[in-house]
Amino acid sequence: MDDYSRQATRLEAIGGSYDKWLLGAAVTLASIGVVMVASSSIALTQSPFYYLTRHLVFIGIGVMLALVTMRVELKEIEKYNQLLLLGCFALLIVVFIPGLGSSVNGARRWVNLGVSKFQTVEAVKVLYIVWLSSYLVRFRDEVNATWQAMLKPVGVVGLLVGLLLMQPDFGSSMLLLGITICMLVLGGAQITRIILPVLLLLPGLVLLVIFEPYRMRRVTSFMDPWQDQLGSGYQLSNALMAIGRGEWTGVGLGASIQKLNYLPESHTDFIFSVIAEELGFIGVCGIISLYVLLVGRAFWLGMRCIEMRRHFAGYIAFGIALWISLQTFVSIGVNLGILPTKGLTLPLISSGGSSVMMTCVAMGLLLRVSYEYNRAVRRQEVRDDIEPVVEDAEQAPAATPTATAVASAMQGNAARGTSRMQQRVEPTFGRIA
Repeated sequence: MDDYSRQATRLEAIGGSYDKWLLGAAVTLASIGVVMVASSSIALTQSPFYYLTRHLVFIGIGVMLALVTMRVELKEIEKYNQLLLLGCFALLIVVFIPGLGSSVNGARRWVNLGVSKFQTVEAVKVLYIVWLSSYLVRFRDEVNATWQAMLKPVGVVGLLVGLLLMQPDFGSSMLLLGITICMLVLGGAQITRIILPVLLLLPGLVLLVIFEPYRMRRVTSFMDPWQDQLGSGYQLSNALMAIGRGEWTGVGLGASIQKLNYLPESHTDFIFSVIAEELGFIGVCGIISLYVLLVGRAFWLGMRCIEMRRHFAGYIAFGIALWISLQTFVSIGVNLGILPTKGLTLPLISSGGSSVMMTCVAMGLLLRVSYEYNRAVRRQEVRDDIEPVVEDAEQAPAATPTATAVASAMQGNAARGTSRMQQRVEPTFGRIA
């Protein structure tokens, strides 16, 4: 029995490792971001390294938050799923409180922290993905079988979108809707049931665009930016000129012309255009490949977690992968002129304190998922090696009457030892309650 206790203890002592592909892709993208923020913002202020310094500070804070996240057990995070949802609403409401909320260019999306401003929706993206992952675990059978279970997260995201549109923040609203719909499909909801709420939402979204003059101008300028090149089409036309000037290999790092106060928001929303101008088509393909690696690896990790019945971890991986992929697609699409202008940054690359810090937290959460998955795989391998030994001990043949009595006693001890071992190992496999 002591041997079995030692084996169970050894199982509990087995740790995991963080996914090197995820970590490598995230670090590489963040490193490219540092270089491109330095290049794209050098002419924006009298101090050439003002935005670079801020960016490095926010990355440092983000890395520290990611390290903390990487050390927290997912089951501990899941316990507070309802508080996380309340936090989403609180963060979106606090921007309307006088003295706390801050307005920039007519939009109330920030909280004034004194030394800097924080865009609360960036934290909401992380908290909402964790809550929705927990919901899909708790109601995964009902989501597939009943309308009520499927419509509850739709109602929740509808309230969040309502608060976002009051700020207003149309881009983040569409991002949360896209994440919700995709995660419901991955969580087992029937596509035919999801189509109806989507069709009901579409007329409202169209009306929001039609009756809001600045959104309508973005749509018309997207369709033909050269018609009003110095007006509504100014951003997109300059972005397209930067991309076209880059050709195959780019004009060289730091040699962009459009960043010299021609292209607005060259270090945030339109940093991709500066990358295309300086690094060319080859550089752009390299960066897109890194995003494909990051997102693909996250989806692969989510699938492996679901196969091991670690649904909460799997849905978190899916949610973060959807967030990064959708936001990257929109950001690049806006720069290329295939989507109307939206205020969404390029994850891990664009400057922006709130976005950088919360994306780092998301990467830390994703790496935690990879750690617990790897730990579960290692423990399962050791467990598979232990079980045949236990079965052989239980089925040992008896030679004499005396030996039979001894074998019977040993069998009883082995059974108790096996039961204890399974009780200690079982919580780390299969599911997270």
